[in-house]
Amino acid sequence: MVKTIQRFFAFCGEKNRHKFRLSIALGVLQALFEALKIPAIACMARALLRGSVETRDILLSLGIMLLSILGSGLVKAKSTMLQTEAGYDTCAKKRVEIAEHMRYLPMGYFNENSLGQITSVTTNVMENLENVATRVVMLVCEGLLTTSLIIVMLFFFDWRIALVLLAGFALFLLENTFLQKAAGKLAGKKIKADEKLVEKVLEYLQGMAEVKAYHLTGAKSRELNDAISANAQLNTDMEVTFIPRLTAQNFIAKLTGVAMVGFSCAFFCAGSMDALTAVVMVISAFIVYASLETAGNYSALLRVVEVSVKRAQEILDTPQMDISGEVIAPETRELRAETVEFSYEKRKVIDGISLQIPEKTTTAIVGPSGGGKTTLVNLLARFWDVDAGSVALGGRNVKDYDMDSLMANFSFVFQNVYLFHDTIAINIRFGQPEASMDAVIAAAKQACCHDFIMALPEGYDTVIGEGGASLSGGEKQRISIARAMMKDAPVIFLDEATANVDPENENELMRAIQALTAEKTVIMIAHRLKTVEHADQILVIDHGRIVQQGNHESLMAEDGLYKTFIGERREAQMETSDFKKQHLQSGGHHAFNSISVGRILRGDHAPADIGSGFRSV
Repeated sequence: MVKTIQRFFAFCGEKNRHKFRLSIALGVLQALFEALKIPAIACMARALLRGSVETRDILLSLGIMLLSILGSGLVKAKSTMLQTEAGYDTCAKKRVEIAEHMRYLPMGYFNENSLGQITSVTTNVMENLENVATRVVMLVCEGLLTTSLIIVMLFFFDWRIALVLLAGFALFLLENTFLQKAAGKLAGKKIKADEKLVEKVLEYLQGMAEVKAYHLTGAKSRELNDAISANAQLNTDMEVTFIPRLTAQNFIAKLTGVAMVGFSCAFFCAGSMDALTAVVMVISAFIVYASLETAGNYSALLRVVEVSVKRAQEILDTPQMDISGEVIAPETRELRAETVEFSYEKRKVIDGISLQIPEKTTTAIVGPSGGGKTTLVNLLARFWDVDAGSVALGGRNVKDYDMDSLMANFSFVFQNVYLFHDTIAINIRFGQPEASMDAVIAAAKQACCHDFIMALPEGYDTVIGEGGASLSGGEKQRISIARAMMKDAPVIFLDEATANVDPENENELMRAIQALTAEKTVIMIAHRLKTVEHADQILVIDHGRIVQQGNHESLMAEDGLYKTFIGERREAQMETSDFKKQHLQSGGHHAFNSISVGRILRGDHAPADIGSGFRSV
């Protein structure tokens, strides 16, 4: 119990730890004010015992009682305010600290840890700490300290009753130890069950389109229902486990009070205790019971508090990438990789790759699915750190850079775009938060998204759903390109930037991308023939190695993987063209274009690729 409280205080930070300690001290002071009811009653009892109640007895008793009520109320208000401030401030700062910490974690962390787990920590776990933990820790501490204080005070009245209370307190703590052990076995399961539930809810909601399209409603509903049932069953198991232990604790607390009253009456009847002291002892018995009952009832949740602190701390203890580099402005934006190796878990993904990407050139990275393309790009951009070898920008190892100064050199346009739940203008401004509205509109026009933005209810002030849920895939991608244009970084990473764009807008968008990439160092994961053939160099990646390297003409002159895939792509295009002609001859609509036919032939919704094997990792 003590270790749990110490761990919680350490988690809170110095400022809030001071507030909690002051709150506990005020809680004990409140108990002292509550205890003033004893002398107030004792004054009247003494007057009654002597057979005459005088005005001064009434006034003295009333004054002490008013002091008890007012003092207790004011101190409790201050104590509660300190608890509230410290609790909410701790969790607010920890959420920010976790978010800042995750900025510099390797991307592999987010593969190993599901969105549900991270979400659960920042929601359920932190909510437990800010709403439950503060009350639990404070009430348990105050209850135990108040009881300890009463024991000390009773030794000045009658050491025999003090020993009775001390023995009962020891039995109470012994039973509480058993309760803590039982809670410890379930607390971890409780946190994991909450994480699993959040994970399944998110998975169900985010995959709703696939669930409906493939008639998986029953299966996915069962998974979600199983998670809900498991969580409900665990909560029931906790109650079943706690109730007998809590009942035993309360019984010990009541029995201690009964023993104090019984022994006080016995000593009075035997003549070894005067009536006034006996009255004080009886009143003390009721105060002790209230304190122990409060501490006991809430102590069952201490293990949940401990596991919650541990779960949040696990994220903060996850080693970050070394970000202690310098603020560097490189003279060139040439990228180099020297014998780079990288493994994901136990599987080697990149195996001894060396490459050079000259400044202001375009490099296309192609290869079969699972070959290592996206992993290589992640290493070049330092989303991950290499296991062996090195990556350099402008002749300096990327690890020499301060992370923010390194990222200032890079812009990204991913195939799977994520937009934040905010206005379109703010989403475009991410690269330059202080940019004017005119600059935002100019970037949007270049990226071919001004017209559809202006058609929205609030234009650039339209708040889009989380992840850009209220926009189409093509619209999201164009906003992503506008965002990259706003940042205007010298190195551009592209993951097939036109993948989700309608054919009608593709030509305009290609011109926008050419404007974005003019005089820039460009690294693209390329899927489409017309994107690849104009690159300055093409890297063919397979099984974590560069198996071919050159431009389109030189690679087509070789018998290798690249030539094979290009041949397959051209054959697929011919089949698509024939299919289109047959459809048009049968009265098909003119808008049924080659790209939509290609999607049907491949059975997916992506644009025509360089062979089915050329997919990003």
